[in-house]
Amino acid sequence: MILDSIFENRAKQLQGLKDTLPMSEIEKRAERYADNHKTIDFAAALKNGPLSVIAEVKKASPSKGLICADFDPVRIAREYESGGAAAVSVLTEETYFQGSSAYLEAIRKEISLPILRKDFIFDEWQICESRLIGADAILLIAAMLSEERLKSLLSYTHGLGLEALVEAHCEREIEAAANAGAKVIGVNNRNLYDFSVDTDCAVRLSALLPKDAVFVAESGIKSRGDALKMRRAGADAILVGEALMTAKDIKAALCELRVE
Repeated sequence: MILDSIFENRAKQLQGLKDTLPMSEIEKRAERYADNHKTIDFAAALKNGPLSVIAEVKKASPSKGLICADFDPVRIAREYESGGAAAVSVLTEETYFQGSSAYLEAIRKEISLPILRKDFIFDEWQICESRLIGADAILLIAAMLSEERLKSLLSYTHGLGLEALVEAHCEREIEAAANAGAKVIGVNNRNLYDFSVDTDCAVRLSALLPKDAVFVAESGIKSRGDALKMRRAGADAILVGEALMTAKDIKAALCELRVE
């Protein structure tokens, strides 16, 4: 299973990072950084309109391979901001998505939108790192975490001033996200175990989300019709990567997806 492979690879990488910079030290750095740098309210940004767009900076994926050959993350993020995105998502996983924390750091210096760090996060060290590189929110994948661990990581995230997009793909995972106290819940139309996509997934599961949670529909959203379908299902926002990254005109594609 690809998710298991990514998790195992990330765990090995993380151990090396911890050997170089221990948890106690990165936590101190993150706390000092948080004292002097406020985050931008990710949840509030997604509620600012009938259907907001989280536009993703994404070079490659395990299922598609290289998505964008002419990859300039800062230029792309600027186009997203000028095109009306509510937030920007940045892939930072190196091996399978060809991402980098350096991309997020560079983008943070150039845009004023909230930034979501899209990665496979399962440890407090990674949350501290996310704070230090300038993220306003992180991704927590319910499929990777026990309910108890999800709750613990979410609490730690909020303690550092970050928000979390808690991602679910089934009824059990939505229940776990709700029980953990998630404020922003994403329903991923992509099955992370076989990478198949079913845009009806968000529609089916929408009724199960807590009424006060921000509802984000993820994956498989390629057209205005798809966006409208997610809005009718009650989504506050959509997260879109591939459709924007492969567009000849990013701003035009983004405007097409925005529902006002």
